Amino acid sequence: MKFSIGGSLKLAFRPWVEGLENIPAEGPAILASNHLSFSDSFFLPAVLDRKVTFIAKAEYFTSPGVKGKLTAAFFKGVGQLPVDRSGARGAGEAAIKSGIDVIERGELFGIYPEGTRSPDGRLYRGKPGGLARVALATGAPVIPVAMIDTEKIQPPGKVVPKLMRPGIRIGKPLDFSRYHGMDGDRFILRSVTDEVMYEIMKLSGQEYVDIYATAAKRQIADAEKAAARSEKAEAAQSAEKAEPAASDGDK
Repeated sequence: MKFSIGGSLKLAFRPWVEGLENIPAEGPAILASNHLSFSDSFFLPAVLDRKVTFIAKAEYFTSPGVKGKLTAAFFKGVGQLPVDRSGARGAGEAAIKSGIDVIERGELFGIYPEGTRSPDGRLYRGKPGGLARVALATGAPVIPVAMIDTEKIQPPGKVVPKLMRPGIRIGKPLDFSRYHGMDGDRFILRSVTDEVMYEIMKLSGQEYVDIYATAAKRQIADAEKAAARSEKAEAAQSAEKAEPAASDGDK
């Protein structure tokens, strides 16, 4: 997949990269990145010599039909691991276990601390579960990564991507070995996550918002629904006002 999709991406979009020297030639590490676009999981592995394993929702691997099988084959080919989001604690525990397994194999594990794509290009609060718990349970270094302008290539709803150069900034590894084994302390988890998010913010230049991206998406959806209801009410009122005027004209 690196030679086919990765080569094509580099040829077509010519992504620029800073900080490649911060990726270890061997041994485990956690790549913690901001998340602007679906394509983030392809551009980052494309510019690295080593394999990066991300996690993906299980639905990508279980959809029926020919399209579903092709989708599953594609995600397996690019190194994605399926995570079952059902169960009492959902994707969180599955993501943590998957990440620890990858690290224990001495490989690179990619994770998006925000938990979902940014709805507006800003950087949102990191979730303290997956990233910090994998780092503290394994002692692996955390490498902050900033994806630049990937959301402009294929915004939501656009089928044909825009040919432009995205960027990738890779920061210096962060060592949290001083907290090794303290993955049950929620204050430590929060501190580790915030430190990583701060480094991502410096690399990306994004505006930071101290709420979760999932909450921001709900707020945006609620605002859109409220606006739609308001427009519908205004249209109904306009129609009601127009009816008497039409009746007077008929008389």
